[in-house]
Amino acid sequence: MSSEMVLKEARALPLAEQIELCRNLWEGIVESRELTPGEAELIDRRMEEHISHPEDVVPLEEVKARLEAKYRK
Repeated sequence: MSSEMVLKEARALPLAEQIELCRNLWEGIVESRELTPGEAELIDRRMEEHISHPEDVVPLEEVKARLEAKYRK
C-alpha cells in the first residue's frame, strides 16, 4: 500500500484515533535512534505545549507568507 493510500485511510479515522496513530508512529521514530535525545526531548516538549494550548498555532499558509516576505525581497 502506498503512503498516499495510508494517509487517506488515516485521515478517515476519528480524530482520537488519528492522534493515537501519530503518537504510535512518533514513538517508533524516537525508538529508532535516528534522533538525538535532545532532538526527541525538544519535539516531545513542543508536542506537549501544543496539546496544552491547541489554539496557539499559526496556520501553515501564514508561516509560508511570512517566510516569503522575509526572504524573497
